Amino acid sequence: MDKEMISKINRFTRREFQEDELYIFSVILCDNEIDRDYECFSDNALEKLKSLFVGKTGIFDHNTSTSNQNARIFDTEIITDTERTTKDGKPYKYLRAMAYMVRTDENRNLISEIDAGIKKEVSISCSAAKKVCSVCGNDKSAGKCSHIKGRSYNGRICHVILNDITDAYEWSFVAVPAQVNAGVTKKFTEESTEKSANMETAEIDRELRRDIRRLAFFRGGRTAAETVEISSRGMNTSQLIRLKKAYENLTGRKGIEVQLIPENMKEQTGVYKI
Repeated sequence: MDKEMISKINRFTRREFQEDELYIFSVILCDNEIDRDYECFSDNALEKLKSLFVGKTGIFDHNTSTSNQNARIFDTEIITDTERTTKDGKPYKYLRAMAYMVRTDENRNLISEIDAGIKKEVSISCSAAKKVCSVCGNDKSAGKCSHIKGRSYNGRICHVILNDITDAYEWSFVAVPAQVNAGVTKKFTEESTEKSANMETAEIDRELRRDIRRLAFFRGGRTAAETVEISSRGMNTSQLIRLKKAYENLTGRKGIEVQLIPENMKEQTGVYKI
């Protein structure tokens, strides 16, 4: 943990905290992929969320009680994965945040659960002023579009692009988030302060191996998980991705499922919990 990182955290504290008092982890908040409800964020929306989420608190299950606060975001960045595209063929981008917690006796179990991958999936709550139809480009919230999400028009699947973000409220640990890739990416360590391409690849590989071990456990128990842990050590990123997909097909499970709040609630409130 470098001095710059500590300085960013201490912008939100009433006194100067030291490294050994803090627990830091990174989390993917959202991305530009089309989700199960045929919605996605625009690049401009991700940029807006990038600035809005700095300083936002982390809670559980979107319960906005003060006692439910457990972490705070102190830095954000947008990352483009040049080797991956979205369902509509765009370069895959995601918003990653760095969050901190103060180490206490009360949150010791929560920290252990984050490290163990039990508390992983997250969901964000924000407002979007525009819902642009991917087929005609009109704003669906203005009632100027009759296309139906999920239907094919001239070979193109209709989806809604969320744009003009007006506010970001909070991010939550949840059991079933809206976006497939949203969640804690890894435990923060000193080695991860170097933002090099090699470190990014190593981080992705560690996350893939962890998911593969978990899926193998669902498939065949502890023995299967231990076996695949050993066999995956020499695999590169592409091989790990293929192996993970194979286990997902075998088990019928994925790392994270997708679920949005009901359509009528979105229309009434304008709030998206994603």
